[in-house]
Amino acid sequence: MVPRLHLSVAAAVGFIALAGVAAEFGIIMLLYLRQALDKRIAAGATSDAQMVIEAITEGAVLRVRPKAMTVAVILAGLLPIMWSSGTGAEVMQRIAAPMVGGMITAPLLSMLVIPAAYLLMLRRRRATDAMHHESKTA
Repeated sequence: MVPRLHLSVAAAVGFIALAGVAAEFGIIMLLYLRQALDKRIAAGATSDAQMVIEAITEGAVLRVRPKAMTVAVILAGLLPIMWSSGTGAEVMQRIAAPMVGGMITAPLLSMLVIPAAYLLMLRRRRATDAMHHESKTA
């Protein structure tokens, strides 16, 4: 059983490392979403709501396997640290604990929330563009 850990400098380092990995997950997800959307637009697809949803779904699905592999490798490296009891284990556990917890939630966030937020952002942009277009033509 892992001992209860309190916030410390070592835990803050773990949170900083987790923030870096989570930011990487998010940026790469946005790149894949944008790339899938650009590919469909370049192929001549009409930019309707269904095409945007399909492009976002395609971009998100392309990230499932690489993200699962990344999470599995990070967890495989961190779980032995959480169970260790040798010299320096206490400090390393404080660094690894936020990373272990975050590796469970960060991929879910980037796979579920970011594509949905991207879709909402595109819808809002489309609505504001339509309003600007109508005001210029009127």
